[in-house]
Amino acid sequence: MSDTEPLSPFDAEPIDTEPIGDRRSRRNRRRLIAGGVGLGVAAVAGTGYLILANPEDPDTGPMVITTPGTVLANQTIIRPIEIAANNVTLRRIVVKSGGTAVVTVRAGSTGTLIEDSKVYCTGRGTNGIAPGNYSAVRVQVFNCGTPFVYSPSAPASIVDSQHDGDPYPDVTPSPGPSPSSPTPGGPPTPLSYWPGPTTTGVPAGTILRDSGSLSLRQDGEVVSNLNITGCVNVYAKNVTIRKSRITCDSPAYALRTLGDASMVVEDVEINGTNKTAAAVCCANYTLRRVNIYNVNDGPRLGDNTNVIDSWIHDLNRIEGSHNDTLQTTAGVNIVVRHNRLDAYRASTRDPMNACLMIGSTTGPAVRNLLFEGNYCNGGNYSIGIRNDLTASNIVIRDNKFGRDYRYGVVARPNHPGITWDRSTNAWFDNGRPIPVD
Repeated sequence: MSDTEPLSPFDAEPIDTEPIGDRRSRRNRRRLIAGGVGLGVAAVAGTGYLILANPEDPDTGPMVITTPGTVLANQTIIRPIEIAANNVTLRRIVVKSGGTAVVTVRAGSTGTLIEDSKVYCTGRGTNGIAPGNYSAVRVQVFNCGTPFVYSPSAPASIVDSQHDGDPYPDVTPSPGPSPSSPTPGGPPTPLSYWPGPTTTGVPAGTILRDSGSLSLRQDGEVVSNLNITGCVNVYAKNVTIRKSRITCDSPAYALRTLGDASMVVEDVEINGTNKTAAAVCCANYTLRRVNIYNVNDGPRLGDNTNVIDSWIHDLNRIEGSHNDTLQTTAGVNIVVRHNRLDAYRASTRDPMNACLMIGSTTGPAVRNLLFEGNYCNGGNYSIGIRNDLTASNIVIRDNKFGRDYRYGVVARPNHPGITWDRSTNAWFDNGRPIPVD
C-alpha cells in the first residue's frame, strides 16, 4: 500500500485476527524446526527508521524511528514502535504488540504526533502509548493496561480519542516552566540576544553553486551550498536543505512541502523579491537560523512545524494584504522559539498585521503551539488572536515586545485555549511585564 494513498480515519489495512495462542504455537514450531534463530538488523531505506527484526518472528524486535521529521503512514505494523527522534508523525497506522508498551516515546524526543490510528495491546498489562511527550489525535486503543501514559514531567495531549470503544477524556497539558532568559523587570536585553544578520542565513565565507528551481523527490536527500534562483518544492521525506540562498519570484511559496513530505532547513536565506506570498509552507518542517525577507508573509505554520533561531523582516505590503511574520490557520504541534520577528518595517513606518497571527480559518483547530523566547515588534496587534480560533494548549511566554504596533501587543489574550504568561511576556525596552486585560 502506498504511504500516500488517501485513507479515511481508522481505515488502515485490517490487522491479523488469528488468536494469540495459535500464532505463538505456530512460531514455537518454527523455532524448533529452525533449531533457533537470532536477531537481524535491517535498515529501511528512505523511511528514517531502523527495524531490529527476527526473521522467524516479526514481533520480537521494535521498530526504532531515529530520523527527525519521519512520517510513517498507512501501514499495519505487528511489532512495538519506539520513537527516538523529534517531530515524528504516525498517521493512519494500525500497530499491535505486547511488551511494556505498543508505542514508546524515548526520553528527550519531542514533537511526536499520532493521529487517525489504532493501537492494540496483545500482552497482559501492556500499555498503549507511553511514557509521555506526545500528542494523540483520533487514536483508538484496545485491550491495554493503560491506554495513554503521561505525567507532569512527561505530558501528553489527547484529543478525540477512544479506549476500548469508549471516548477518552481530552487531555491538555499544563504549561511547564519557562526556559531561562533575561529576567523580567531587569536591564533591557540587547537586540543582539536574538538572531540577526550575522547569525542567520548563509554563513560568511560559504561558496555557493548556481542552481535553478528544485523539485526534491528523494527521501533523505541533502541539498547544500546552492545559490538557487527559483523556488523549491519538497515531495520527499526527511529532506535537508542547508547553507543555501533561495531567491524566488513565485506569487505562491518560495519553499514548501507537499503531501507527507518533511524537511529540515538550516542556515538558509529566503528572498521573496517582493513577489512571493509566503516564504514557507505547509507542514512537517523545521527552520533553524533562516533569514527571511521581501515576502508578503513569513512561514505558514501547519502540523509539526518548528521555527527556531531565525530572523523574519522587511515584509512587502501590497494592496489588500494583511502581512504576518508568522501565521497559522490550523495546525498541531507547533514550536516558535528564540526568533527575531520584525513585523514593523522601519523604511516605510508600516507595522504590518502581526508577528504571529492565530486563527482557525482553514482547519478545525490550532493545538499544542508554543511561542517562547522571541523578540516581536510591530503589527496591528503583535500577537493577533482571531475570534474564530478553536484553540487547545497554546502557550505564549517569555517573549519581549517592541512598541511599534498600531493597537496593542495582544488581541484576546483570554481566549479559550490560550495561556498568556503575564509575568514573562515583557517590554523589550525595560523588561517589565506587559499589562493586559
